[in-house]
Amino acid sequence: MNRVLVGRVLIDTGPLVAILARNDQFHETCTQTMKDITPPLYTCWPVLTEAAWLLRFDPDAVERLLKSAATGLYRILPLDENAGAAIAAILKKYRRLKPQLADAALVHLAHRERIETVFTVDRRSFRVSRPAPNRTSRIVPEE
Repeated sequence: MNRVLVGRVLIDTGPLVAILARNDQFHETCTQTMKDITPPLYTCWPVLTEAAWLLRFDPDAVERLLKSAATGLYRILPLDENAGAAIAAILKKYRRLKPQLADAALVHLAHRERIETVFTVDRRSFRVSRPAPNRTSRIVPEE
């Protein structure tokens, strides 16, 4: 990857878990990718909830995950009561892909915030979604 990505980047569950769990299969790839991204990254509570659940057997990792916002690694974008209908529509539209709530929330935020880059190891959900009409998401790390 080229040094330092320009613009805002959404971060999905997978990279958060991989960075915090040294035994994760994507740990090295995700920690290397982080060197190319200038924080803050952007995420939401469904992503953090999913990551905390996946890290539940490592309380120290969960603590680091939750404290990372205060250190500037990421910012939590708000999802209010109006986001529910939009996220439900995304879940319905991409039903055949069986998206998770966290993925649908990030697709919604990508569109709402016009963020075109997603840091994820789950390319399936973001390969077909659109952050804006006639635009595809840039996914990092690149294949």
